[in-house]
Amino acid sequence: MTKTLIKQILAASLATSLTLTPFASNACTSFLLKGSDGGFVYGRTMEFGLALKSQLTVIPRNLPVPGVGVDNKPGSGLNWTTKYAVAGMNGLGMPVLVDGMNEKGLLGGLLNAPNTAVYQVVSPADSAKSIASIQMLMYALTNFATVDEVKEGFKKIYVNRSIIPAYHNSSAPVRMTLHDAKGKSIVIEYLKGELVITDNPTGVMTNDPAFRDQLNNIGNYANLTNVEKAPMVINGASFVPPSSGSGLHGLPGDYLSPSRFIRALFLTKSAPTSYSTAQQTNTAWHILGSFDIPPGAISLPASNAYGGGAGGVEITEWTVVADNKNMMYYVKMFETTNVQAFDLKKIDMNAKDIKYYSLDKPQSYISVN
Repeated sequence: MTKTLIKQILAASLATSLTLTPFASNACTSFLLKGSDGGFVYGRTMEFGLALKSQLTVIPRNLPVPGVGVDNKPGSGLNWTTKYAVAGMNGLGMPVLVDGMNEKGLLGGLLNAPNTAVYQVVSPADSAKSIASIQMLMYALTNFATVDEVKEGFKKIYVNRSIIPAYHNSSAPVRMTLHDAKGKSIVIEYLKGELVITDNPTGVMTNDPAFRDQLNNIGNYANLTNVEKAPMVINGASFVPPSSGSGLHGLPGDYLSPSRFIRALFLTKSAPTSYSTAQQTNTAWHILGSFDIPPGAISLPASNAYGGGAGGVEITEWTVVADNKNMMYYVKMFETTNVQAFDLKKIDMNAKDIKYYSLDKPQSYISVN
């Protein structure tokens, strides 16, 4: 397949995507764990009210990508050629990543921020220096190896306000979390039309409010600890906690974004530091279970864009764990409890086109008798 044909296919797919629903969701949660052997493990959930039909998507090096400009058209924005190969998750069959990891161990995802995301005002003259918000992650992972490179790179481009008609003629309202092979983490937001890049000492990311507000909220839970509390003694009488878990009494358990942020922060902060990167992948799955949304727990009214205009439920469509030391990318889809593993070390980095892998596999069990 020629690069010209690839570019035409990408442009057509992107044009189609702009008439569909936004790719990010209402209740995503992500975090980072450190392994004792120098690697890092990233975990995230993807929630949505419509079937995203995501596929595992592999983008090779040296692939031309058409940037979406201010006129909403692929090719009128900042066109680029991929420098690094990437594997990750797309949405609705489109060549736009909402989560992924590149060959250098840079990884992360897009998370919904409908109450705060406001992109830059880009003039037609500067359209060729801009991309659409749904292209942010793909641009970062295919161009950069570290978060420091991302910081400098995003200062040189614009993210425009190109629209998605099905989302009230608005831009896809997302923010981006990124982590590199050295464990550095950043959050990229566009607030009130300005680029805001924040170092993330927690490694945790959820949705609105603005990330700085999420960080400021941590102090409200300074009393929480993973260490069990001693009995309270009053006038010689001892009052023992009713069970284990007293140190984290008051840890929020609901699905609101600030609550999920605090919950993810303390669960990751409590993870054993002696675990290797491979062992932390199992830790990540256990933590992610705290954010899995059972069907029906969040019901969406017909007026909600994520309900497709006909109501519905928001579910955890898929869950990802990525190990950037061993270059493994794991996915669990909503329909089953299977964990599917993808080895980035085995991909053809210099393939001629994008490759898609279906994750629509039947439920399987390990028989013990």
